[in-house]
Amino acid sequence: MSYLFLRRVFLFIFLILFILPDGNAQFSKKSNSKNPEKGLFGKTSRSSKTVKIKEPGAAHKARKKQEKNEKQLKQDYAKSVERSKKRTYDIQSPEVQARMKQNEKDLALRNKEKKKNLKASSKKAGKKYN
Repeated sequence: MSYLFLRRVFLFIFLILFILPDGNAQFSKKSNSKNPEKGLFGKTSRSSKTVKIKEPGAAHKARKKQEKNEKQLKQDYAKSVERSKKRTYDIQSPEVQARMKQNEKDLALRNKEKKKNLKASSKKAGKKYN
């Protein structure tokens, strides 16, 4: 009787040790990589590719043409404004021209001071919160 009991115990131990698989919860090949989280959670959002939608050739060509026209219009407008300023300046008398030049200098100086004060005040505000 003890021989039969001993035989069952050895059979039980044999089954436990050799036949049953390992108790690893992570048995996929992905989890064997250097980063275990990659195997658990799959791909990250960085590694996924974004799909690019290519517009038709005619639409692309039309958009490029429109951008070129807008750029040309801006350049033409800037030239027109410059010519208008020059003409306005040229038709004035010499005293008025001198006054206009002085006004431009004063305006540039005021803008420079304003920028300087704004930069200093924002620097103080930045120090307050740092």
